[in-house]
Amino acid sequence: MTAKLLMRTLRLYGYHVLLLFFAFGIAARYAMGANGQGLYNLLDFYFAAGPSRAIRDALLLVYRPPLLDIVPLYIIFLLLSPIAMVFTARTGWKYILSASFALWVLAQFGFREASYAFLAHHFGLQIPLNEMGAFNLWAWQFMWIVGMWAGVRWAKDDLPVTKWAQRTWIPAAVIAFVLLVLRYKQIFGLDLTHWAVFLDKWHLGIVRIADFSAIAMLLVRFRSVTKALAIPPLVLFGQSSLQIFCTHFIFCFVGIKMMGDGDRLFGWRQAALIIGTFAALYVVAKIAQRTKRPKVSDQAVRTEHRRAHPVAAS
Repeated sequence: MTAKLLMRTLRLYGYHVLLLFFAFGIAARYAMGANGQGLYNLLDFYFAAGPSRAIRDALLLVYRPPLLDIVPLYIIFLLLSPIAMVFTARTGWKYILSASFALWVLAQFGFREASYAFLAHHFGLQIPLNEMGAFNLWAWQFMWIVGMWAGVRWAKDDLPVTKWAQRTWIPAAVIAFVLLVLRYKQIFGLDLTHWAVFLDKWHLGIVRIADFSAIAMLLVRFRSVTKALAIPPLVLFGQSSLQIFCTHFIFCFVGIKMMGDGDRLFGWRQAALIIGTFAALYVVAKIAQRTKRPKVSDQAVRTEHRRAHPVAAS
């Protein structure tokens, strides 16, 4: 398990390096041209600090450019996962779950800012806090740890999530529907004032956790229904989710460049971006699946043929 996690981490770090090459080597050039203000805003630290420092900090996962900040977060969590697994194998999950929850609570009250101030004062950290990614690592680690706990118990057939879903799917549906409506109300101007902190995505507010839990219960409860959505292209995308996820960032940069000074695309430009993106992602998924297929030797093929057709083989 540890070896697989480390290999996945190295693979993801390789994708991270490729994305940095695209952002700093290609997107940065277009950011300096006409209608490149959107790209320039995304890479403002790169231009302010200079390429050498920006590249160094990005490779060290300290500088996390907007849009690309999820990948470094994923890498950090993957690096820490083997340590968590070794610890829980010796002591169980209650200690690490309790510590993770405590960190999440502290994150809701400014622990990220306090830890940044400590590092800046005692270790000379100079990069602005807003350039270290929008997602609060101290908050989102709780979701990661809970996910690991659920995955381990599920693998051991020790997670009665089906029973939970059967008992809670009605309130879960109500929660998911209400929060979906509330989200669109926000898009169209609803101001939640001081209540907005509970729905904050970047700090993983408590309402976000409730929403994730409700949707998870609904997906488990209606698995038989959602199986109908498992059409081959979507299954292919799911099987190559890591490659798909990393590739889509390139088209985010393309879309921002196409928008120029606007806030969205319209008409044929919008359609072209969507069609081009999904076509490219499909190609990436097909390539990724081909590289995953184990190579079968001729001898193995002949052996399997003899097992399937003993009479013909004789």
